[in-house]
Amino acid sequence: MLSRSVFHSAAIGALLLCSMSGASAQSVTDVPSVDLIDDAFIADLEVMLNSPVIHHAIDHQNEVRANISQAEIDALDQSWRAETQTDGAQPVITAALGAPASTYLLRAQASSKGLLSEIFVMDRHGLNVAQSSVTSDFWQGDEAKYQRTFPQGAGAVFIDEPEFNAEVGVWLTQVNLTIDQGGTPIGVGTVEVNLSELARLRVYEGS
Repeated sequence: MLSRSVFHSAAIGALLLCSMSGASAQSVTDVPSVDLIDDAFIADLEVMLNSPVIHHAIDHQNEVRANISQAEIDALDQSWRAETQTDGAQPVITAALGAPASTYLLRAQASSKGLLSEIFVMDRHGLNVAQSSVTSDFWQGDEAKYQRTFPQGAGAVFIDEPEFNAEVGVWLTQVNLTIDQGGTPIGVGTVEVNLSELARLRVYEGS
């Protein structure tokens, strides 16, 4: 999992980031190219997302919610959104984050040393199955991350436009991939990549 050199170099990249002066900080105009996310990088993400624990979690949810209606999907999404806005009981969120697949994704994110800032997977309906952190919503079926992957079949990859996170001063983008079993789509994986960190790692590896 996350075995290629770019992932192993993440810790070094983080140290380099800490040592940089304010003058070299990432600015809004310095947009790293999404071409940095090459075939080898995507292959690593596919290995991570096709772990048995992820497949098992998606299969189970697809079975349990095989006949779910749009009204039920909307109700789940509304419950999730409401729970993100309260400090009280969060049963839906707690159950999701406590699942083994979510623990797996959290560990994968942590092992990237800042290169991956969020990871979550969805079922065939676009409903969250597992996530490394709390997402803003529970249903992704109405968004491009799902619509440009799952309906396109196995092997589909959609890299979204980079967005600047002013709070931490880095560029982020989401890589979205269809997750399949034997060529049959079962869900979708979304991985938010710190493009600024990836660009620094590429420079370091080429020096």
